[in-house]
Amino acid sequence: MEIDDALYSRQRYVLGDTAMQKMAQSRVFLSGMGGLGVEIAKNIVLAGIKALTIHDTKQCRTWDLGSNFFVHEDDVVNLRNRAEATLPHVTELNPYVQVVSSTAPLNETTDLSFLKQYQCVILTEVRLSLQKKINDFCHAQHPPIKFISADVYGIWSRLFCDFGAEFEVLDTTGEEPKEIFISNITQSNPGIVTCLENQPHKLETGHVVTFREVNGMSCLNGSTHQITVVSPYSFSIENTLDMEPYTHGGIAVQVKTHKMFHFNWSMTIFFSLQAPLQIHTAMLALNQFQENFSRMPNIGCLQDAEEMWKIAVSLSETLESKPQVNEDTVKWLSRTAQGFLAPLAAAVGGVASQEILKAVTGKFSPLQQWLYIDALDIVTSLDKTSREEFLPRGDKYDALRACIGNSLCQKLHNLNVFLVGCGAIGCEMLKNFSLLGVATSLEKGMVSFSVCFLNSPCCHGKPKSCTAAAATLSINPQVKVESHLNKVCPATENIYNDDFYTKQDVVVTALDNVEARRYIDRSLPCSFVHARVSCPHLPQSELYPPEEEIPFCTLKSFPAAIEHTIQWARDKFESAFSHKPSLFAKFWQNYPSAEEVLQRMKSGESLEGSFQVIKLLRRRPRNWSHCVELARLKFEKYFNHKALQLLHSFPLDTRLKDGSLFWQLPKRPPFPIKFEFIDPLHYNFIVSAAKLFADVYCIPFTEKDLSEETVLKIISGVKIQEFRPSNKVVQTDETARKPDHTPVSSEDERNAIFQLERAILSSETMKNDLQMKALSFEKDDDNNGHIDFITAASNLRARMYNIEPADSLKTKRIAGKIIPAIATSTAAVSGLVALELIKIVGGHPFKAYRNCFFNLAIPIIVFTETAEVRKTDIRDGISFTIWDRWTIHGKDDFTLLDFINAVREKYGIEPTMVVQGVKMLYVPVMPGHVKRLKLTMQKLVKPSADKKYVDLTVSFAPETDGEEDLPGPPVRYYFVRENN
Repeated sequence: MEIDDALYSRQRYVLGDTAMQKMAQSRVFLSGMGGLGVEIAKNIVLAGIKALTIHDTKQCRTWDLGSNFFVHEDDVVNLRNRAEATLPHVTELNPYVQVVSSTAPLNETTDLSFLKQYQCVILTEVRLSLQKKINDFCHAQHPPIKFISADVYGIWSRLFCDFGAEFEVLDTTGEEPKEIFISNITQSNPGIVTCLENQPHKLETGHVVTFREVNGMSCLNGSTHQITVVSPYSFSIENTLDMEPYTHGGIAVQVKTHKMFHFNWSMTIFFSLQAPLQIHTAMLALNQFQENFSRMPNIGCLQDAEEMWKIAVSLSETLESKPQVNEDTVKWLSRTAQGFLAPLAAAVGGVASQEILKAVTGKFSPLQQWLYIDALDIVTSLDKTSREEFLPRGDKYDALRACIGNSLCQKLHNLNVFLVGCGAIGCEMLKNFSLLGVATSLEKGMVSFSVCFLNSPCCHGKPKSCTAAAATLSINPQVKVESHLNKVCPATENIYNDDFYTKQDVVVTALDNVEARRYIDRSLPCSFVHARVSCPHLPQSELYPPEEEIPFCTLKSFPAAIEHTIQWARDKFESAFSHKPSLFAKFWQNYPSAEEVLQRMKSGESLEGSFQVIKLLRRRPRNWSHCVELARLKFEKYFNHKALQLLHSFPLDTRLKDGSLFWQLPKRPPFPIKFEFIDPLHYNFIVSAAKLFADVYCIPFTEKDLSEETVLKIISGVKIQEFRPSNKVVQTDETARKPDHTPVSSEDERNAIFQLERAILSSETMKNDLQMKALSFEKDDDNNGHIDFITAASNLRARMYNIEPADSLKTKRIAGKIIPAIATSTAAVSGLVALELIKIVGGHPFKAYRNCFFNLAIPIIVFTETAEVRKTDIRDGISFTIWDRWTIHGKDDFTLLDFINAVREKYGIEPTMVVQGVKMLYVPVMPGHVKRLKLTMQKLVKPSADKKYVDLTVSFAPETDGEEDLPGPPVRYYFVRENN
């Protein structure tokens, strides 16, 4: 099977082509098509295995409507087999996967030889005794069949893996191999390798590295060595005494090595040795209860819970470690075992599916061997709730009701939720909402969803939110859904305003990159939940770590890695196709005629941006040929003249004050690129750049224009000016930041006037000439050419600096700042978020909430208690948190002094400074600012036409003398207008 880039692009970020090809050759058998089974089926079919057999012997019932999102009302009415009812929907998920159903009996007398055709077998809803038999059969095969079992019992879940006595893993972590720039290698035994200052190697003892670009001790290049960590900045290799002395440069690259994992034959042994013993004992008691009574414990039945408790106590005595039995664990397991908590199934189903992918690909470290995940925090506050709350009522929510009670179910039915982002995570959240019955009440509740400004329409031409709405209703027709075609972005803040958000009980963000999440977090004035769950006024909000910023001089002149060239290309895209066109368009909105601009400039008036705008106007391409010519000139500037200028400023033999070479790693000398039309990379840059220039200047072009013959003919006529070096200073200070703006000299202004006069005389200032279309970078539309340009530009720059290039997929991930994810992880994280959502809706106490960090590759899953929200003390018990926002309502004649007095009187602080964004409204030490106290707020701060308020920051003096002033929470100042 060939890998479909459109279908598997996100997955390839994580798994790589080798693992994808292995999956495309694997057959999997899955038994049990309840809620957990269908979760696993969905995930592995989306992942792209070759074939899946879904097996079940049970008929669809009303209970399944709240757990299996592919079972519908007519399946229940017609008593269809669950596997057969699910089959067409699972098949539709991925046309490349062969999916068949089986309804054959599977019990202790079944001949298991049919399993030999599969590489992996996974069981759900199968009794432990039969699990053991099938596990023994799979383990004994040569090669062994990978075996997994998974179950959800109410608020508890368990997972078991056995991949055979020896299971080879090709890549234990899936992380990119580390590259370490070297500053020194000693001639010693052992040799000590030291990396550059402030760049720790992050290697571990036992890791293997290979060397390249080492000067002096060049015999190391291409060789591999096992290392021993000496310090965070150095490691040792073997004897280097007989090697030539090290001079400079060199990169140590981590080499991925294989690792063998060993799985025990017996499930029972690992029950007693590896699992958390109290939970393990409770699960064994549940299995024994089933064997004794041929049924599960009754919902909420205290008598059954007591019986299971006795069984657990008895079983603990038979175990070698004789673990203590936790009574709460056993009784809650008994009371909810018949129930089904869909978000918990999503979480454990995601983990189980990832283990299947590990089993068939040999990528990532497998689970060894038991895992338990529970939602006990949801029910602990329900301990005193009457048994009737949990009993079935004959509807699709009986399985959920058995876990959380009817009152909490009703709160979910009445919930108003706004979901931002309708991609993979968003769709998983909608599935969870549907199964939980969110917004299904006739009187209250609504699920609204839209995309963020960094999300795009789906490939079928319909907005993602519309497609998601239809899918939601197919799972649960009772859900009230409202899809928004407006994007959530600064331009729609008049729509998504306080009035909108105050109608929501919860806002959930489901976005695929940090930049978009930060925007939403900054914008929301109310409760929100996302992959990092934030519960208003309870736990501390988890802020995203700051992104590592690439030094300006590195981006501009001294790239050392492909990430640098990709960011450079991304910046070039923003400058040429977004920032400059936007500046151009806004300028001519303020000055609608070139003659007016010329007159005002001649009178000595300085018009902001005029110099840049006039330069764009004079260089404006008029047709497709001009666009190609402009692209060819950019090629010469970026990839030839830039290198020549750098080598002019710093010749290859340039040395620093200490005598060391200037051009040594991480600084790479550039090599000028001579344009060759037959080079595909050169050609791709010209065409992609020309298409984008045509787009921003609204110039039409045809397929014929894009032909090699046409482009070659145009390029052949382009006159390339000979390079002339300048004395421009090249920035080498890594702490220097990009200047905010380039100063315009008087000579530049005179030249701008001259150029504008010429443009007017040449009739180049007509209405169409004064228009440009700014492009908004969109990573997910493969037809817009954005990634094509960035890939070509980045790889050309990489070639110029002898850096390994990147394909368009990696370029898209880095340029788009995409957080790579696959169905397994999105399912797991959405399930965990939905569990926290239930707690919020239930008004659970602070101690019930949990943070979760998981890495399914290692694998590791860690739940932690949330930190209390931090308070900033003002004085005398007055404090505020990040969740607070102050409000001041003004009047038409409200002055700045009135505003300051209002803040002082209402909130008990002494304001020392008032700021609007980056604009300082009042700083007493600033000249003239005291006079501003008499000015009205309407004169000082002007809101946009569609807003009745402005957001300000008011600072105050801390209690301790000598400390800097502290900013308070955001202060929203409301204007009062006559027409209100």
